[in-house]
Amino acid sequence: MDEVALTAGALYAIVLLRAGGTFAVGWLAGAGARRSRLSARISSARFLRVERAIQRWGAPVVAVSFLTVGLQTAANFLAGSMRMPLSRYLPALFVGGAAWALIYATAGLGVLAVLGRLFAERTALGVSAVAVLLLAVCGVVAYRRRRAARSCAETAAGES
Repeated sequence: MDEVALTAGALYAIVLLRAGGTFAVGWLAGAGARRSRLSARISSARFLRVERAIQRWGAPVVAVSFLTVGLQTAANFLAGSMRMPLSRYLPALFVGGAAWALIYATAGLGVLAVLGRLFAERTALGVSAVAVLLLAVCGVVAYRRRRAARSCAETAAGES
């Protein structure tokens, strides 16, 4: 149990720094955009309505984004660029970050323990499991790249 607590604490510190840093970069990017040529576009009534909605209702989205894969960075950056108040952002960060750290600490340590036992007791099966996992990851990456290339080609053909 001490191992899980230590891992969760380390992951929690990492996620607070990473997500908080992403929020800060988003805040700075939003401030820069407000001073650039984009200022006319981002000061429209429609944009301001969206910005107010994110400022008011974005905290649950930030908290839940930690339970997804690939949405955390976008949600934190958007919260920063849309100037979500810290009084709403920080509780969402603390709750979502804690959930993320606990899930990854428990599941991650569990997977490592299973893989360690598998390699120690049945090395061939462990190597096979890692090979299958790597092939699956490579297959997903190749599939996504092909699909993205196809959609780009279809878009380019449609514009011609």
